[in-house]
Amino acid sequence: MTSPVLARVEAYVFRAPIAEPVRTSFGTMTERAAVFVRAEDSDGARGWGEVWCNFPNAGAEYRARLLADIVAPRALGRSLDDPVALWAEIDRALHVLRIQSGDAGGFSAAAAGLDLAIHDLRARKRGLPLWRALGGRDDGPVPVYASGINPGQAASDTVERSRAAGYRAFKLKIGFGEETDLASLRPVAARLREGERLMVDANQAWNLATACRLAPRLAAFNLGWIEEPLMADRPPAEWTQVAAVAPAPLAVGENLRGAGQFQTTVDSGVFGILQPDVAKWGGHSGCLPVARAALAAGRTYCPHYLGGAIGLLHSLHLLAAVRGPGMLEVDANANPLREGLLGDLLTVHNGCVSLPGGQGLGLEPDLKPLASLRSLHIERHA
Repeated sequence: MTSPVLARVEAYVFRAPIAEPVRTSFGTMTERAAVFVRAEDSDGARGWGEVWCNFPNAGAEYRARLLADIVAPRALGRSLDDPVALWAEIDRALHVLRIQSGDAGGFSAAAAGLDLAIHDLRARKRGLPLWRALGGRDDGPVPVYASGINPGQAASDTVERSRAAGYRAFKLKIGFGEETDLASLRPVAARLREGERLMVDANQAWNLATACRLAPRLAAFNLGWIEEPLMADRPPAEWTQVAAVAPAPLAVGENLRGAGQFQTTVDSGVFGILQPDVAKWGGHSGCLPVARAALAAGRTYCPHYLGGAIGLLHSLHLLAAVRGPGMLEVDANANPLREGLLGDLLTVHNGCVSLPGGQGLGLEPDLKPLASLRSLHIERHA
């Protein structure tokens, strides 16, 4: 009897306007975009993934075409018995195209989105929730934190709204200048309640001198971590200097690609928090070993994620599979491409969410209500 093969891959691109822009130190998002991936095998089983396209989201359609025209043809007609081996083969084949095009990120994210969909498909066929198919054993609630919190008065307002929604941990965007950053942090930190946690994300805004000057000024806020105070490609010596003066662990990972980069980061001992993004590089095939390596080395694994519903659920399942002290990142900003699919599936209770029931992701996405937001749909067949 022959094994079923990957028979069809679909990419759906959606764009949703938002009333309040999402601000970061490197740019502003005035709409939300998502690339959702549907994979189907020759038995008719299906699974869902998502391709990272958070910023600049003008590239969403381009990444969907990379998936359809470059990545999918390398998987269509292939057995899905070993998704890790398939992803590794595709990843190796894409290496020359990353060099030729100068676009390592686009190819990596397209391959990651397909890998996520294949893992979901296989978990559904096995009759297992995805977290268990990935090796998890604990079905208890997963801690979460509210992320992407804009600077200024909006920070206090968003934290209050997130607290009322059940969150007990919050991450503020900084990197907008010392005065703005401290003005955002002071009122939030002053109103923290017992057991609540506060983190910051500079989004690579500082050079070495600025990071070494400003990081010590954050000591008063008792932070859980300081995320990306330097650009992710700065040399190890600079990170070591910042870690020496930082009053909290350093967090990185969303802008790393490749098992080698992650292992070097884990082994350095400089970083307390590792944050790979399953929709940006590696999918489950690449990020599951990274998460396990981080935990084995005594680091904390916290998946990075700030996109649509499907990638968020994949991040949840991977964290549930490996556990540790990490928290799930949940965007505190409005996103119809998240709320419009999830509904109340991930309702927060006392800082945690329960794992979805059912097989695979625990969600069969209904894209029909989002039809007016769809900008592209592509299908490829074996």
